[in-house]
Amino acid sequence: MESISILTIISIAFLGSFGHCIGMCGGIVVAYSSTKINTGWSKTKQSISHILYSFGRITTYIIFGFIFGLLGSVVTFDNITSGILLLFTGSMMILVGLSLSGKLKFLTNLEHSISKTPIYQKTFRSLISSDNLFSFYLLGMLNGLLPCGFVYVFAITAASTGSPFWGAFVMLIFGLSTLPAMFSLGFFVSIFKQITIRNLFINIASILVILFGFYIMYNGYEYIMDPNRSILSCHI
Repeated sequence: MESISILTIISIAFLGSFGHCIGMCGGIVVAYSSTKINTGWSKTKQSISHILYSFGRITTYIIFGFIFGLLGSVVTFDNITSGILLLFTGSMMILVGLSLSGKLKFLTNLEHSISKTPIYQKTFRSLISSDNLFSFYLLGMLNGLLPCGFVYVFAITAASTGSPFWGAFVMLIFGLSTLPAMFSLGFFVSIFKQITIRNLFINIASILVILFGFYIMYNGYEYIMDPNRSILSCHI
């Protein structure tokens, strides 16, 4: 995996998490912070609960990455199919970037929440009412299942690696990069309610997403145009 791609994934996920992820999942973080966390708990115990929640999300993302990477390994037979998959991934990235900047409603159309389904609500109520520390981890895993356009695009990126290992690694990097925003939200809710700060992060992230999308599409074009180019175990 190229270092520039890793740094780009980190940058996009980190900046995007302060805008899109806080907007999408902030309500859940605020809900469990005010319901599950006792104000009498020490800062250490509160920090552990937030970390467990984030690790739960990341675990779900890693599983997604493994599955999508496995699927990508099935369809990635030659340079043509590799190139087509990369072109599709890049185009999705560009649409996400435009959506983050407010030019499109692409992410909104993708994010049809399942949070109103009976099984989700029953599980959520059970976990939100528990003060067991492990319940924070399970709640994070549950939250990771919620439809999210931002996650979808990185899952497609994971598929483009054509490897279960690298697919899981992409989602691990993505999840870890969103950890600072979601972790700090529990302590500093008021900061992230400031529209100016959120808009700044979103605008920067949207530019990076679009540029990364063109970079991936260029790689796809190279695969299609150069039949002799070797197919690596990881394309991004």
